[in-house]
Amino acid sequence: GMALTGLLADGRQIVNSCRDEAQQYKRFYGQAIPGKMLNQRISSYIQYFTLHDSVRPFGSSVILASYDKSGPGLYMIEPSGVSYGYRAVAIGQEKQVAKTELENLDFTTITSREAVMEIAKIIYKIHDDVKDKEFELELSWVCAESNGKHEHIPEDLLAEANKVGKQNLEADQFGSDEEMEI
Repeated sequence: GMALTGLLADGRQIVNSCRDEAQQYKRFYGQAIPGKMLNQRISSYIQYFTLHDSVRPFGSSVILASYDKSGPGLYMIEPSGVSYGYRAVAIGQEKQVAKTELENLDFTTITSREAVMEIAKIIYKIHDDVKDKEFELELSWVCAESNGKHEHIPEDLLAEANKVGKQNLEADQFGSDEEMEI
């Protein structure tokens, strides 16, 4: 699975490149490309565009999630082509705030369903109604529960995550107001 932020046209080009790499690997080796290898190939592809003055660098950051024989993998590829592996990562406008919140969670001890709830709380918490557009929470996962496939989370879980995120936001807001009255 992939998530992108930045220039949409550049993101499409990166997605197409990922598809091509995965298809070529499957055709040649007869099996799905491991996530780590796809990350390396796409990182190299993106980095290539920073080397030559006849092409411009990509204006998109990428989160690449995989699940293969070695287990789950999560990688973030920057527009420079630099990539790192993570347990949790954020890209986009409020990425620093989100990363700080994610660092407080121990993803080795919680289930995928618990992680969805925590991530929904974080997204609702960092969203600013005044300066940000309205949003619709969309979540997908690559985990044992999805049989290692990238897919949207079940509708009932999404509804519960929305509910939990909104309740947590309201609790934080009311808690702030009470503190201010004192």
